[in-house]
Amino acid sequence: MSRVTHNRFGTATKAALVTGIGALATLAIGAMTGMPGEELGPLALSLVPALLLSVVAAAVAARMLAGASIRQRTLGVVAVASVVGLVNMTILAWLMYLDTSEAVHLGVLLLYSAAAGGGAAFALTGTMTDAVDRLSVTARRLGDGDLDARVGAIEAEPELTDLARTLDDMAVRLQASIERERSLEAHRLDMITAASHDLRTPLASLRAMIEAIEDGVVPPGTERDRYMSEMAKSVDSLTGLTDDLFELVKLDAGAIEADTERARLVEVTTTALALCEGAAVEKGLRVRAVLGDAEGASCSPRLARVIQNLVQNAIRHTPSGGSVVVQAERTEDGIRLLVSDDGEGIPAEALEKVFEPFWRGDSARTSNGSGLGLTLVKRIVEGLGGEISVSSAPRGGATFAVSLPTT
Repeated sequence: MSRVTHNRFGTATKAALVTGIGALATLAIGAMTGMPGEELGPLALSLVPALLLSVVAAAVAARMLAGASIRQRTLGVVAVASVVGLVNMTILAWLMYLDTSEAVHLGVLLLYSAAAGGGAAFALTGTMTDAVDRLSVTARRLGDGDLDARVGAIEAEPELTDLARTLDDMAVRLQASIERERSLEAHRLDMITAASHDLRTPLASLRAMIEAIEDGVVPPGTERDRYMSEMAKSVDSLTGLTDDLFELVKLDAGAIEADTERARLVEVTTTALALCEGAAVEKGLRVRAVLGDAEGASCSPRLARVIQNLVQNAIRHTPSGGSVVVQAERTEDGIRLLVSDDGEGIPAEALEKVFEPFWRGDSARTSNGSGLGLTLVKRIVEGLGGEISVSSAPRGGATFAVSLPTT
């Protein structure tokens, strides 16, 4: 059975059910009002053709109004009800329940009621059709890629008002999602471009030095040893960049969300500073930790990578003889960690860029490091449910502040 046929059958069945209930109610009212039994019988018989007429009219109307607009369907229902009423009244008059004058008067009243009902239906469906048109236009614009399309406030039935609000909410979420995807795609392209640049430099250096050694340009001895040392540095640079890229990909994949391992802050800090000790000694810097009452605080072992990257960044930008300080304190919500240095500081216009992948303070991109250290720091901190910020003193020096909740 096709969907259309099923709908017509369903409409006829509903019409028969409703009309049957109405007929029974009519008989019940007649009995309750004291109508004699000899009158109830003929009344019941007269309701039978009315019932059949209603079912046929409903089925015909369902067929004729299939695919019609809301306004057309509403006016069609008014027309069907009026026609059924007139026919039923004619049947009653034919059965001599009504005289001719009464039938004419009732007919005029029914026609007037039909006209009034049609006018009311036309007026009341105006807001509904306008609302549906606005919903359709907005949905079509969204489908065509206009993410700024909105229905806005409408004066219509509660169902349509809720639908408009739902569509607008969906449009807002869709726009935010698409903009986020576009931002991520642009971010990926920028990262690929920057990574290609950073990989090309050590690779070109390695290739040049290897070719020089193979061609015999560099004789065995001190000069070759210097070349070998430079090659080792290039390999270390490539290794560091590769490790940071791999770590960044893991963080993007949500590797921190299930982190349940805990450690004491003093242990995490000691581990991080030990990894930075060689670079600090080589540059002649003093690195110290002042943890106070926070040294026994529970934290994620991943915080070691945060401290290590922040301290390494501070060492890189602090001149010989300077110092780097790691401070910590307990707060109402967790712990607050500060990594400060007395280096050259960060320009005000660059404070918002320091966490961007591959961003460096020098335009030539010649400073040491992969350019991903602070990006990793931000991802780890946010993955742990914390926040990170940076400030710089007017006379130099920078301070990175990390706030983490305790769980």
